[in-house]
Formats: sequence, structure tokens, C-alpha cells
Amino acid sequence: MRNIRMTIAYDGFSYVGWQVQPNGPSVQVAVEKAIRKLTGQDVNVLAAGRTDSGVHALGQVASFRIDSPIPCEGIRKALVKFLPPDIAVRDVVEVPEDFHATFSAKWKQYRYVIHNSPDRNPFLKNHVWHQHGPLDSAAIHEAAQVLLGTHDFRSFESHWPNKATSIRTIYEVTVRRQNFCPLWFGETDAGMVAADSGDFIWLEIAGNGFLYNMVRAIVGTLLPVGRGRRTADEVRAMLESMNRSEAGDTAPAAGLYLVRVEYDDEWSASDADRDNA
Repeated sequence: MRNIRMTIAYDGFSYVGWQVQPNGPSVQVAVEKAIRKLTGQDVNVLAAGRTDSGVHALGQVASFRIDSPIPCEGIRKALVKFLPPDIAVRDVVEVPEDFHATFSAKWKQYRYVIHNSPDRNPFLKNHVWHQHGPLDSAAIHEAAQVLLGTHDFRSFESHWPNKATSIRTIYEVTVRRQNFCPLWFGETDAGMVAADSGDFIWLEIAGNGFLYNMVRAIVGTLLPVGRGRRTADEVRAMLESMNRSEAGDTAPAAGLYLVRVEYDDEWSASDADRDNA
């Protein structure tokens, strides 16, 4: 039995999320059906993060076990025929027996995209959060730095408690303007070196784990800072309150992307695989 790891990109608009749900189509079901059509085998595909309804992924990582001699690159190419056009497999590699897409992950990176323009772009409505009034991205960035480090993030967790603990560690959070919107993989690093100008505000956040709706609640809390209605000290007080009602609204799912999941080097099958992560 082989243990297979895949990196997947998808547009989450048409799905109720990654995980199988009774109320609509999920990304997991679409991927499992495609593998069944290719190999004739039923598999349970595990993901690094259970993205919610309407949330997108540029670098979701999934794993499954299969008894098939098809080479990894053959699996990747063949799945194109069986997957819907809003799901793409970026790479497929064979990994050690003890690799688990969920439990082996060391950290994740998410991106939230705000389209800050007087004019709404109808073609982006399912991929950004449109804000027509002026926003100070530098002020949002400064306020976001209070989130760095290890904290109890229950102020930004919907329907607490969902996990055994709400303590998480944020390694990096960056807010800056960009001149384009990421609708595909490949812009992970390019966006971070672009000039701090343009109509798109990207919030990039990396941590060892995230709670239910945590990133979207953070965005909703930080947005008033950009309008001059809230300060960094107030955001810190909301964090320390450990009370969801003290923090801001939950931002819409459309602007959220799972960008990257990182694992130990021992599970990186090749330099090419690391470059695509």
C-alpha cells in the first residue's frame, strides 16, 4: 500500500468546504470520486485544513493510501480528466508510511484579499471582499503585529470551544497593498515583494494552526483600524479579553485562501516539491 501526498488548488465558491457535508458538494468528495474513476479504488482523502464553504486554496495538501502501480506524475496528469475545472492537482508524490496530511503539518499560511476600490469588479465578487472606502493598510499592518506570538485566540474563534485548546502561535502577519488579485498559485512569493500600492490589500498570516473562522474574524476586527475607528491597543485588548463578542465581525469567506502548508524536510520528496509548496 502506497502513501500518496497531493498539493491541490481549488476555487471554493461552488463547494460547502473541503469536508464531506450532507448539504452540498464538497472538494473532498470530488477528489475521492476522481481517484475512484482513475484507479477503481475507494480512498479516504485527508487534508491539511478543512476549509469552509466558499474558501479557496492555492496549496491545500492532502494524502491517501492506494494500492496502484500508477506513477505519481501519471496520477497527477490523469486526474485532470476526472476532476471538475475548478479543482486542480499541482503535484503528486509518494511519502513515507507515517506521513499524515493533517497531523504532520508544522505550519500553515493563509491569505485574505480585500479589493479596496471605489468601483466594484463583478468578476471578483466570489474571490475578494470589496471595500469602497479608503483604508490605511499601514495602520492595519501595525495593529496586526499584536497577534504575533503564542496567545489564547478564543476572541477570534466562532462557536468556541471547537478544539481542546484555543492557544495558537502566529509566526508572521503582514498587511500590504498589491496591484493584483491572486486567482491562481504561483503568486505566493511575488506578492510579498510587490510595491505597497494598488487596489488589493493582502493580509498574509502564518501560524502553527488556526481556529474555526479565526482568520476571517481577525480581518473583520482589523478592518476598522484601516478606517481610523480602532487602534492597535484596542485590538490587543480584544485579544486579551478572550471574548468573541469583544472582537469584530467575521469577514466573508470569498476573500480567504489557504496558500501553503509546511512539513518536516524528511517528508519533502524533492526540491521541486518544495518549490511548488
